[in-house]
Amino acid sequence: MTGTMSTPTDRDAARNWQPRLAHTMLRVKDLDRSLKFYVDLLGMQVLRSTEYPDGKFTNTFIGYGPESQFPAIELTYNWGREAPYTHGDGYGHIALDVEDVYGFCEHLARAGVKITRPPGPMKHGTRVLAFIEDPDGYKVEIAQPWRAS
Repeated sequence: MTGTMSTPTDRDAARNWQPRLAHTMLRVKDLDRSLKFYVDLLGMQVLRSTEYPDGKFTNTFIGYGPESQFPAIELTYNWGREAPYTHGDGYGHIALDVEDVYGFCEHLARAGVKITRPPGPMKHGTRVLAFIEDPDGYKVEIAQPWRAS
């Protein structure tokens, strides 16, 4: 496979640099609507927000804890954009773990969130998951946490 580290020595060298997942960026059409979804419904918090008047965009970072300890989502709002963004064929989903997938999805459904795959066991396993959509159509997986067997 192209682009993969091929030897244990390469992997060890990468570990020495201690990379970590910092954030994922999503372009959003309506920042307020996206914040209501991620903050009010999914329980994230706004970590920081910066407006860039020269570039005509706003970056707002959201997450479940300090960026120094937890990955974040960067919501990028380009001012004045009327058309929704296309996701192409490369985007998959963001995933969140919750202890009660069924109950959480009931809560989200009452709030009007689009559930594209109702909660239930995986086809080839016992792990429970569901899929929802954010206001811009990005898929979000809701799943019970992985447990070592």
